[in-house]
Amino acid sequence: MAATSESALGWPVDEIPDGMAVIHAAIEWHFHPDTGSPFWLERAKTLDFDPRSDVRSFEDLRLFPNVVNELRQVPVRDLIPRGYGDRVSITGVFESGGTTGVPKKVLLLGDWEDRYLEWVSRRLDERGFPRDLDFLVLAPTGPHVMGQFAAQLCRRRGGIPFHVDLDPRWVKKCIAAGQADQAAAYADHLVEQAGHVLEAQPIGAIVATPPLLERMAGRDQLVDLVNKQVQAIYWGGASVDADTEHLLRTEVFPHVQLHSSYGGTMGMCPTVDRMGLADDVPRIFDPFSPHITFSVVDPETGRPVPYGARGQVVMNHVSKSMFIPNNDERDLATRVEPLPGQLGDSLSEVAPFGVFGGEEVIEGVY
Repeated sequence: MAATSESALGWPVDEIPDGMAVIHAAIEWHFHPDTGSPFWLERAKTLDFDPRSDVRSFEDLRLFPNVVNELRQVPVRDLIPRGYGDRVSITGVFESGGTTGVPKKVLLLGDWEDRYLEWVSRRLDERGFPRDLDFLVLAPTGPHVMGQFAAQLCRRRGGIPFHVDLDPRWVKKCIAAGQADQAAAYADHLVEQAGHVLEAQPIGAIVATPPLLERMAGRDQLVDLVNKQVQAIYWGGASVDADTEHLLRTEVFPHVQLHSSYGGTMGMCPTVDRMGLADDVPRIFDPFSPHITFSVVDPETGRPVPYGARGQVVMNHVSKSMFIPNNDERDLATRVEPLPGQLGDSLSEVAPFGVFGGEEVIEGVY
């Protein structure tokens, strides 16, 4: 059974698989005593159902508890599936942004990094995002996966990544303490460094968060530099309203491709916005299904909202390297019909809750 599971979880990323076959294979992998992780094998003892026999549909993932808060304290080695044996390649330990409390920690394994980078890179190719471009990465590194993702995506596509150091937690602390002037000064410091890189290097693409793009848009010299030499911008890490994105796309950076993304650390895979959308409509985000799936639900009842209505985002990660089902995200979104063959929902108009888990949600610059 374990060998069959491992094979099913490695489907070619340029194909649309049988989604439930992949989910069944993942359940078998993560809950078989020979291949599952110490965390899930122990956690299974507390469940009132048998995952290997009782999960028969996509909706059955809702049977699982949301365990992400436990990832604040779990030893990360306990998250590695035993089935990897001595073959496991660990890219790093990454943390959530700390927006709603002590950061949650997850492992990024090498095979999953290769898999999602290949999927994202193919999506960018489809959208005409040029290869062989050097990137300016205005995104957090260290324990934050966004900087790692951007750098590896750049290298995979033939470029050299240039980083501007960024500590988003400091900005959030300043905002929470009512020190908006310090947060603004820090953001200006980041944008100033970005300007130095743009002036000295032939940067062809920028990966940045929306708040930093907005600050760049307020500096005419930087706007001119970007429009002169940058071919594409790929943003993520924080929300942006549709009007602001439309302004950035059509008036501030009209000569630059602008690509949007949505994702979370617990999902470990950013999206790329849907192709073929007009400039004046909100972006739509389709996940790397069936590994990453979204549901948009009423936060009070947990039931799906109608298409076109707003609700809370629930995200599932179901891959060989990781199993994080039924994760209630801190985001609200409009529910959109999925693409053919996709499990779950697509999303649009994503924005954070004002308060989540008893904590005020502060995005800051990330």
